[in-house]
Amino acid sequence: MNRILLSLLCISTLGFNVYGQKLSKTERKIINKVQSYEDESIDFLEQVVNINSGSLNLEGVRKVGSIFRGAFDGIGFETRWIDMPEEMNRAGHLFASIKGKKGKKLLLIGHLDTVFEENSPFQRFERKDSIAYGPGANDMKGGNVVVLFALKALHDLNLLKNTTITVAFTGDEESTGKPLSISRKDLIEAGKEADIALGYENASGFDYATIARRGASGWRVETQGKRAHSSGIFNERVGAGAIFEMSRILDAFYNEVRGEEYLTFNPGTLLGGTFVEYDKQTSSGEVFGKSNVVAQKAVVNGGLRFISEEQKENTRAKMREIVAQNLPQTSASISFVDSYPAMGPSEGNLAVLAILDQVSKDMGQGGVEPYDPLKRGAADISFVADYTDGIDGLGTMGTGAHTPQETVNLKTMNTLIQRSALLIYRLTR
Repeated sequence: MNRILLSLLCISTLGFNVYGQKLSKTERKIINKVQSYEDESIDFLEQVVNINSGSLNLEGVRKVGSIFRGAFDGIGFETRWIDMPEEMNRAGHLFASIKGKKGKKLLLIGHLDTVFEENSPFQRFERKDSIAYGPGANDMKGGNVVVLFALKALHDLNLLKNTTITVAFTGDEESTGKPLSISRKDLIEAGKEADIALGYENASGFDYATIARRGASGWRVETQGKRAHSSGIFNERVGAGAIFEMSRILDAFYNEVRGEEYLTFNPGTLLGGTFVEYDKQTSSGEVFGKSNVVAQKAVVNGGLRFISEEQKENTRAKMREIVAQNLPQTSASISFVDSYPAMGPSEGNLAVLAILDQVSKDMGQGGVEPYDPLKRGAADISFVADYTDGIDGLGTMGTGAHTPQETVNLKTMNTLIQRSALLIYRLTR
């Protein structure tokens, strides 16, 4: 898989009719209707941003879900809240749907949670001219608002009649509940029933959309050494110690595994010493050790990004092989946890992109090209990529996602809602 292949795939659109067409009378009505919602959509965004919905704030996630649920009820969708088992410590998901027999069956994907928990100092929506600051304003409550108001425009013009659309807003995208077989069961089932999935993670400008996302996997390396006085390190009886063994492993990962296109891996936390304790729930730990004592234990927790299952498995095999080559008097183990599968750059995804590309051109915004997978993180659309064609990155535009400087560009939001409304309209014809 490489960028050359992505470029070649872009040439083919699998026979979809994407020849130039101007906006119809109905489509111009759609644009006018969306334009009339500009203030309302911004007010709605402010309302939901001002409710903390960090993934572990279950009450907050449910409250945001309830507000969106009422809005979808108001435009004729049948809504349901899907609770997660109590032991998973996740709030659940909001699904809304209408069913008919016209056009493609669509699945529109968003998420209600943010990375900002209740203890974050970044809590409120603040508008400065056409830019708004707020936790999750761009990732991705703004994208959810794009979905809602695009559908609202079509509903108000009586253009959703006899269409089949499912909206899936998960409550734990930023920190998926485990096991995935439960937390993503309903999303996957919806993906199997859909013809096309549209993801509303934040947009990378008007001229790009996502046809491929890398998958995400967690990994953990633990090393053990022989606890002893440091004066004896390197001799046959004491050996190298746990920290040197961990250093060997990480250095080999960097030099021997790194380099394959679209493959990245990152050691996020490192603890080592005589005693080590690590809390997976809080991603924090404690360590005790002394400079005159050979380290007894070291632990690294990291992440792995990949463009295909084959790349993931090949990389894991290389990492296991490196971990098994221990320094004297040490041992090591590695474990992996699946999180997000990869969304490959399929021809079907390119065909959907071609339709968006034509919508954009007909609106006078220029063409839309595939976005580089290296520049995007994982997202829920990947869970349905094996079952349906789709594209992502249809949400709002902004900067600083996952930071206290997160912004959403309010000046572009209404135009993005217009574009989505036209895309949905064309797909459901």
